[in-house]
Amino acid sequence: MTGDYCTREGAERLKKQIEEYWAERGRKVSINLVQGSFLASMRSARTDVRSNMINGIPVAHSEDFA
Repeated sequence: MTGDYCTREGAERLKKQIEEYWAERGRKVSINLVQGSFLASMRSARTDVRSNMINGIPVAHSEDFA
């Protein structure tokens, strides 16, 4: 399934998309993939995508987004 971002492969695709999106705009983001535990509701383990962004915006610059 290509839209499943909870699998390792899907999380890696999402990480790449986010990094490329912000790189095109001259911004660098830090994104980590964290292996989660098995979830009975999903019948599998999940992979979390975590970043240093706040509300989807990279924090490297001191721009006021309010």
